[in-house]
Amino acid sequence: MRPETRKEKLDLRLTPSAKRLLQTAARTANRSVSEFVLESALARAEETLPDRTHFSVTGAKWQEFLDALDRPVKSHQRLERLLREPSVIERESE
Repeated sequence: MRPETRKEKLDLRLTPSAKRLLQTAARTANRSVSEFVLESALARAEETLPDRTHFSVTGAKWQEFLDALDRPVKSHQRLERLLREPSVIERESE
């Protein structure tokens, strides 16, 4: 698999002291400021997103979840009527 080509640009406004700090950190890591900022931002994004896409539960809670999925569906008359009747948008277009 070929590495993805960088085509997109992201501009940042920062204080002089923040820029100096990033430059110093980048030099220490033997990276350009762009590489340092990109790697740091991507690492932070990866730390931030897992709880939005993955969750973990105990064995008992997992079983409780599976049991809930296996239960017969309850009839909800108001929801059934809502889904059966034309929507406001559909009624206006008639």
